[in-house]
Amino acid sequence: MNVIKGIAASNGIAIAKAYRLVEPDLSFEKKTIEDLSLEITRFKDALNTSKIELEAIRDKANSELGADKAAIFEAHLLVLSDPELISQIEDKISSERVNAEQALKEVADMFIMMFEQMDNDYMKERAADIRDVTKRVLSHLLGVELVNPSMISSEVIIVAEDLTPSDTAQLNRQFVKGFTTNIGGRTSHSAIMARSMEIPAVVGTKSATEDIKNGDLVIIDGLKGEVYINPTSEVIAQYEKEHIRYEEQKAEWAKLVNEKTISIDGHQVELAANIGTPNDLEGVINNGGEGIGLYRTEFLYMGRNELPTEEEQFESYKAVLEGMNGKPVVVRTLDIGGDKELPYLELPKEMNPFLGFRAIRLCLTEQDLFRTQLRALLRASTYGNLKIMFPMIATLDEFREAKTILEEEKQKLVTEGIAVAENIELGIMVEIPSTAVMADQFAKEVDFFSIGTNDLIQYTMAADRMNERVSYLYQPYSPAILRLVKMVIDAAHHEGKWVGMCGEMAGDETAIPLLLGLGLDEFSMSATSILKARSQIAHLSKKEMEDLADKALRMSTTKEVIEAVKAGTSN
Repeated sequence: MNVIKGIAASNGIAIAKAYRLVEPDLSFEKKTIEDLSLEITRFKDALNTSKIELEAIRDKANSELGADKAAIFEAHLLVLSDPELISQIEDKISSERVNAEQALKEVADMFIMMFEQMDNDYMKERAADIRDVTKRVLSHLLGVELVNPSMISSEVIIVAEDLTPSDTAQLNRQFVKGFTTNIGGRTSHSAIMARSMEIPAVVGTKSATEDIKNGDLVIIDGLKGEVYINPTSEVIAQYEKEHIRYEEQKAEWAKLVNEKTISIDGHQVELAANIGTPNDLEGVINNGGEGIGLYRTEFLYMGRNELPTEEEQFESYKAVLEGMNGKPVVVRTLDIGGDKELPYLELPKEMNPFLGFRAIRLCLTEQDLFRTQLRALLRASTYGNLKIMFPMIATLDEFREAKTILEEEKQKLVTEGIAVAENIELGIMVEIPSTAVMADQFAKEVDFFSIGTNDLIQYTMAADRMNERVSYLYQPYSPAILRLVKMVIDAAHHEGKWVGMCGEMAGDETAIPLLLGLGLDEFSMSATSILKARSQIAHLSKKEMEDLADKALRMSTTKEVIEAVKAGTSN
């Protein structure tokens, strides 16, 4: 038995066999072929196997993810049937007597280069299709299996270097019982998605892909941040009991699903959920969410080859608004950049993308993209209680420009005779220190603030939250962060505006007492954290937490704050 330690990213216990989501080695050597007929047959067999595989993937995608996702694999099947591509590969095998792998690579590289140089977005996309398809054919020629998370059909624990948001979005929670990664932290997107999917996760282990083989029996302890590889029968029995205990605790919290969130001395706050897709609604409702505090719309744009249409977006926003049955839904406009990329936008590579051309900066430049999203949101606004939030706002001018564009699109819709809700609240994410410092000025013009602590902390501390070497500087309870949060809350309340928090800090059991004391109005978190947080707040006194927060603001270190919270909430 081997035990590796990491960061507890999503609560729970999972026991299942390992499924390594690791790119295989597809290297090969150029060879001279004697039996050309046999080599061409080998190539055709690899083609046919790839077709059968892709048809199965297409059909599964169509039934589970929709026609738009299935269209990606339809395009791949067209490449596999392209007579020009196939004939050139076979001709190269015959004329140059090279192995099929070499012929495939040379012809594919030629087509890829040709398409990439074309001044046409559709043709450039074909280059990506050819690259994906030839990798699949090459894997069959080499007898190497490609990983495909969407095709998992038995209970597994995913093991990977990291998981991209689109990787995570493809995971089927029926079969994926948990995952562990080499890199990442509690605020990495894979960790956030794990919590929204309600699956245990341990990230930042550094060595999971080295230590765990396909088929190994693995235990994920998402409460302690430990991963057991091929555990003994005694350890398995112990964790089966732990799993039962955790499920019993969840059953106790579940009794609060229809209760309001009220402190022991009668102060009420709102507990909302962060979501990525309409599919997350079930978890929000089942966990007693009082609203959606953050709808991350970028997941509508990911895992596809083109921008979502206005109609596609409208249907998604409408589904969430209707599903929440009049409860508030805060939708964040497109927040792409940093560690969230859209390959089909072909944005320039940047030295520091987290400080670069992202979020509102991208939307104010690529206005066609922004206006399409705003139109879809405005059209959906009549179906529920919509609030719109702009991300990464650094200056008042940015907010004013975004608001102007929204008003322009609203007027166009009204002119077209399309109904739009009146008095849609407009807010901003406070995630840049300059915005927190200027909160008193912003508060005069916005309807609400939502504090995005994931970025606010890393920007304030100048420490990349994805970098394990400086992870010690990611300090949510730092007096510096608490002072910024207080500055924002006080500025909003002075203008009669409300303040939420949609960063991971909002669901953190050490931070919750402090945030209650600082006067936060809305706590938005992963749906699975809501009932636990409601139970915690029900045992806290708002007045006592105000005194605790006041003391914490005058402390010097994070360690002092943590000790004060433990002492102040131990009764």
